[in-house]
Amino acid sequence: MKHRFTSPRRRALLLGAAALSVAGVSQAQSADPIKVGVILPMTGPSASTGKQIDAAIKLWMSQSGGKVGGRKVEVLIKDDAGVADTTRRLAQELVVNEKVAALAGFGLTPLALASAPIATQSKTPMVVMAAATSSVTEASPFIVRTSFTLPQASVAIAEWAPKNGIKRTVTLVADYGPGNDAERFFADRFVLNGGQVLEKLRTPLRSPDFAPVLQKVRDAKPDALFVFLPSGQGAQFMKQFGERGLDKAGIRLIGTGDVTDDDQLNDMGDVALGVVTSHHYSAHRNTPANKKFVTEFEAMNKFRPNFMAVGGYDGIRLIFRGLEATKGSGGEALLAAMKGQIIDSPRGSILIDGQSRDIVQDISIRKVERRDGQLWNVEFDTIKQVKDPGKLK
Repeated sequence: MKHRFTSPRRRALLLGAAALSVAGVSQAQSADPIKVGVILPMTGPSASTGKQIDAAIKLWMSQSGGKVGGRKVEVLIKDDAGVADTTRRLAQELVVNEKVAALAGFGLTPLALASAPIATQSKTPMVVMAAATSSVTEASPFIVRTSFTLPQASVAIAEWAPKNGIKRTVTLVADYGPGNDAERFFADRFVLNGGQVLEKLRTPLRSPDFAPVLQKVRDAKPDALFVFLPSGQGAQFMKQFGERGLDKAGIRLIGTGDVTDDDQLNDMGDVALGVVTSHHYSAHRNTPANKKFVTEFEAMNKFRPNFMAVGGYDGIRLIFRGLEATKGSGGEALLAAMKGQIIDSPRGSILIDGQSRDIVQDISIRKVERRDGQLWNVEFDTIKQVKDPGKLK
């Protein structure tokens, strides 16, 4: 049997060709798009949430050029219609088939909780842009939040109300995680401040009929009704509040900012005038950053941005900044790069707490007023850099 020996010159050529081949594969891989999977309720009862976040992400992509370090970022929008089983399946497909660097979106708490185990098992960072139950970030060590928590907003209005002539209240909330948080944290702080909660009422998350509970409120004759409802239900509620004559009966309406959602506010009519709420964002905010955001958002979409939009806008920006820091890597490196970030948002300065991975932000007290022929949530007081009270020991 004859052995063939390779000359030194030929061996060098072969090694060089192999090196070029490996480099070519490496360059091809580095040129592949970085994928981000966004799961939103684009249809169904919470479609307004999906519409707002999707529009905000598209605005950021337009402003940023959609690239990180020269690599294209591909955002894959998936519609879960607000169904948790669908959210879980889509998260699995995005992680396994699309190999996304991050998951994002999550319009309601049950949807975020359905995806949490997938984020944990695959070590995929998961940016919650909407869901607002305090415990959401505890469902996975890979969850980061850019929306808000109901305790942040509820405690703020519970501090304001007793100082402004409200001593007796009834609470009315949607019967799921965020509603339970709103009810508990408002009532506890309101009572601590000397107030009295006459009754605690709840409505179903799906297809609520507010008429029966509003009659109970009218019969109780409180100074004010405290309300939390998920984004999209405010207009229907305000209509029935007016039809039942609660405003004319002298019952003031207070709540978290979801009930006077900027996206629906102009459709609510005069019954919304004077409603006082606490929230982390108002499209009326008079700052250069917010004016720029609102102007460019409306130019692209022909509708006003709301608090869901700003959660999506800051969420995709957080992911981009994290990817820039990791040079496109996902996993634990991306998670670490997102912790501790400070962002100059349209809502003001926000911080991602390095330990809780939750958002620290200003909470404002607002009153619905008519300005230039439109209804706006006009901010008149602000509590600076509020941590989630649900995580304070």
